[in-house]
This record gives sequence, structure tokens and C-alpha cells, in this order.
Amino acid sequence: MHEISIAESLVDLIADEARDQRFARVKRIAVKVGALGHVEPAALIFCFDAVARGTVAEGAVLDVQTVPGKGWCRRCRCSVAIMHRYDLCPLCGQSHVELTAGGELRLTELEVE
Repeated sequence: MHEISIAESLVDLIADEARDQRFARVKRIAVKVGALGHVEPAALIFCFDAVARGTVAEGAVLDVQTVPGKGWCRRCRCSVAIMHRYDLCPLCGQSHVELTAGGELRLTELEVE
């Protein structure tokens, strides 16, 4: 389960920001997780709650938004929805699809006190 290391990195990032920005507590953390990034949102929330104990993020709500998979077909020159990282283009059937969304893992917002 790599969600534990992701949660630890997230808590470390928040601790660094707490020192730099001088806040005492985090109430809410918003993250965007790509549907094709192999991160299970429920597992990430569970792990985050465990590793946040004793930090400025303890008790904070982790709001995980899933970003659907999207790609750009170089042959069709179209943006297409994809369900898997190496899907064929649903329009032309070719394998020239570059991932443009759905692989990210990004901290987008902190609500602090």
C-alpha cells in the first residue's frame, strides 16, 4: 500500500507550510487524485488520519477529488476520455493517446487556523 507514503509526504508538506506560514492547525486539506494514478482515495484518507496524529493536521478533513482520465490523440487531434493509462483512442482505435489528465496527485487547498 503506497498510500501510507503518500500520506506521510502530505503531512510533511503541511508541516513545512505550517512553519513557513505560521499557522497552528489545519482544518481541511483538498487534494486532486487522478483516476489513473493508482491511488485509492479511501485508503489515502485512512492512512492520512493515522499519520496526521500528533501533527498540525490531526483531525483535519482530507477532501479527495478524483480527476477522470483524459488523453490527446495525436492522430485524431482530439481530446478523449480514457479509462486506463494505455487505452486506445475511442475515435480512431490507434494507440497514439497521450495522457493529459487523470495521473495527477496534487495538494490544491489548505484551510487553516
